[in-house]
Amino acid sequence: MADGRSAWTSDELSRIGEADELEIASLRPDGSLRRPRTIWAVRHGDDIYVRSVNGSDSAWYRGVQQRHQGHIAAGGVDADVDFVAAAHDIDDEIDEAYRAKYGYFPTGLTHIVRPEARSTTLKLVPRP
Repeated sequence: MADGRSAWTSDELSRIGEADELEIASLRPDGSLRRPRTIWAVRHGDDIYVRSVNGSDSAWYRGVQQRHQGHIAAGGVDADVDFVAAAHDIDDEIDEAYRAKYGYFPTGLTHIVRPEARSTTLKLVPRP
């Protein structure tokens, strides 16, 4: 995303929001990307959110906390992003988005809406 904007296009929102999985890789302190991990992502309004199903102890989540930047790929969209801690006043709405999208996988869904996972909710913001 080299055009300097900080919002997703409607096409990107649709494509990422409809993709079953998202590949996420955080930046290391030296600027190189870590190995991508496959996670779930949901769209809420004009934003994309992710959570760590294993809470804050997950390796990918710990990596995100070092630089708060990385790269994602989903639905044919490849983008450099900033990882921004989500406002927790929308946790219930994000839970509903996960239930609507991933209700077909009840075991995973149970884990992604637990308090440990909710506490890791991140908004993905496209980075110029």
